[in-house]
Amino acid sequence: MKKLALAILYTAGVALANPALADVQSASALREGEMKKLVFHPAPKPAGTERFIDFEGNPKALSDLEGKWALVNFWATWCAPCREEMPALSALQKDMGGDSFEVVTIATGRNPPPAMQSFFDEIGVDNLPLNRDPKSKLARQMAVLGLPVSVILNPEGEEVARLTGDVDWASENARAVLAALIGGES
Repeated sequence: MKKLALAILYTAGVALANPALADVQSASALREGEMKKLVFHPAPKPAGTERFIDFEGNPKALSDLEGKWALVNFWATWCAPCREEMPALSALQKDMGGDSFEVVTIATGRNPPPAMQSFFDEIGVDNLPLNRDPKSKLARQMAVLGLPVSVILNPEGEEVARLTGDVDWASENARAVLAALIGGES
């Protein structure tokens, strides 16, 4: 009994000493159904440092996102599951995007800008960025082995979780998990 009490006290102390860790643990505990595919890392991992470009060809980096939580989605125009998932990512950005959270999409590999724009137009997405990683340098650095892949970055720019495959990011469970991470702010 004494060991159990000490374990509970220790766990509470760790959570109170590190609120970010407590948020990740709380978010992880909320996963249900298809959100169980979201794998939280035991400790944050460095995010990729390779640059990517926006639709106009301007250089960007994941470090540009520091200061807010971000869901970074790697996708491609030829990817059928990406087509299924993208409207949910758009709805998530519409409802939760703001100063503390952002959905960032990065088309990796050969995705001509006109095809990217057509892809978004066909599925009715107009609020997500058309970023590109044309030589898949960032995707390779981040071990993106299939598509789609979504990674969650903390405000320090570190990867805290990863999901391979498509999921309904607009579902109540996905929103609850993300809200737990960002402290209910949106």
